[in-house]
Order: sequence, then structure tokens, then C-alpha cells
Amino acid sequence: MGTVIWKVALDGSGDFKTVQEAIDAVPLGNTCRTLIRVSPGIYQQPLYVPKTKNFITLAGLRPEITVLTWNNTATKIDHHQASRVIGTGTFGCGSTIVEGEDFIAENITFENSAPKGSGQAVAIRVTADRCAFYNCRFLGWQDTLYLHYGRQYLKDCYIEGSVDFIFGNSTALLEHCHIHCKSAGFITAQSRKSSQETTGYIFLRCVITGNGETSYACLGRPWGPFGRVVYAYTFMDACVKHCGWDNWGKTENERSACFYEYRCYGPGSCPSKRVTWARELLDDEVEQFLMHSFIDSDPERPWLAQRMALRIPYSA
Repeated sequence: MGTVIWKVALDGSGDFKTVQEAIDAVPLGNTCRTLIRVSPGIYQQPLYVPKTKNFITLAGLRPEITVLTWNNTATKIDHHQASRVIGTGTFGCGSTIVEGEDFIAENITFENSAPKGSGQAVAIRVTADRCAFYNCRFLGWQDTLYLHYGRQYLKDCYIEGSVDFIFGNSTALLEHCHIHCKSAGFITAQSRKSSQETTGYIFLRCVITGNGETSYACLGRPWGPFGRVVYAYTFMDACVKHCGWDNWGKTENERSACFYEYRCYGPGSCPSKRVTWARELLDDEVEQFLMHSFIDSDPERPWLAQRMALRIPYSA
């Protein structure tokens, strides 16, 4: 079967008026891709892509004019799904929650519009394998982008926030992305729990910017004791603290956390001033992290295909 194509438009000119209605129309256990074209507009509604609704693509024209937004926080959740389905607290507060595998989004903004100081307020939670995001924006303050589980590929995306705004325990490659630190905090909170887990976040050829102030953002802190994050060939502006990393108040985390940099540059890149327990990778060590195989490790069952110098999920 070929791809099913639907259009969502707020003005009623499409097949559906809301994105959730289109997702709801996808049959459970579907085996072919459904392309949902989202017309320009601000869609104010929490979204849920359930398990077994796989192979869904959300495609906008431009992320600036195609916005999926809601304002739940960890302490206040208003959702069309019951808490037993989506969860509670930080886990359940995502404006968009993706649990269906092989999900793709392009040219879309995912936003949590809760104001600064609202605590945890997730723009999107991804609990699904083989998901890809192209030219998307993720807007929020604390806990913006919850890469919770599975493997994810993000390319040419914009991610902003303050505290722990890229977090979870997935295996993610963020390539050529723009990371914006809106106020004091931590970019990542990766929660790898043992040295046996293959999870971690790789930032490859990214750009980190700030609000004009200096030395107020850390590159990460270990939400799990073995948290693993690598920044390679990444520009860091002066918002990044010279110490670079934080142990989350636990000295024992310094023995297990895997926080690495490789050939980064800019005023926030200060290898000589970093905490002693984070380090610069050597050339022969960094190879494993610079390859798409970090998120696509099984050559017998690859999920990313090379097309026109882009990595596109085979399922697309």
C-alpha cells in the first residue's frame, strides 16, 4: 500500500480541522505511512500519538507559521486522554506526546506556552523508536524537549529553554541544530542509568546561543548517574559557563557521568577550565559518536537511508 495523504486546516478546507482528529483516524496497528499535511495556523490543543499508531508524518510548510501548542505543566494537566494513558507529572504534561514508532515531523513548531516560572512544562515527549524531526522548532522554558526513550534523529532544528530543556534516556543524534539558552540553567539532563545502556545525546555541528548575558548555562547535568552527552564541532557562545558541566549536587556522579566535547569553538568553549571529570575526546575515541550508526547501529536492520545527502527513515 502507498502513503495515505490527509490535510488538516483550521478553516475547514481540509480533511480535518484538528491534528488530533487526523491522528485519531489512523487505524491502530497501521503498516503504511500516513502523511498529515498541516496547513498554516496556531493549533491550540494537546496531541497524543498512541502506541501502535506508527508511520505518521506531520508536515508543515514552515515551522514559524505551523504551531502545535498547549500549556500543561507537571502540576496542572488538562488533556483529552486520561492520566492512566498519558501519565502524570512531567511525563504526562507534554503538549505533544508521541508513543507511535517511526514518527516523522518536518517544518512544525512544538510549543509549551506555559510562562517562565511554571516549572516542568514539556513541549514534546517522544517515547518511541525510529523518530525523525527536520527543520522543527521546540519552544518552552523548563523541560522543553523530552527525548524519553527510543532512537531519534533531529536535523536543522531549533530548541530553546532554560532548565534541563533536552532530557530523558533516549539515543539521539542532533545534527546542525540551534540550541538557545533563554535563562540560567542546564541544556541537557540525560538519564542513562548504567554503563551497559547504549543511550546518550550527540550534538554534531550545532550552535549554542544565549540572551546576551555571559556564563549562566551549563552544557548538562546527569539526571541518571551515567548520563552521556557529547558536543562535537559545536559553536558555544558566551552564555556557556567555563566549568561547562554540573554534577547535580552529587560528587559520586562525577565517577560515572560521561560528558565529552570534541573540537568545539566559540567563547563558551574553554577546555582548560572545564570540570576535571568531563573531558575532550581523542580522535580515535570520537569516531563512534560522529557516525549516524550511533542511532542506527544494526547494519542488518538499518532505519536511516541516505538520500540526497540527507538521512531519511526507510519507512518514509
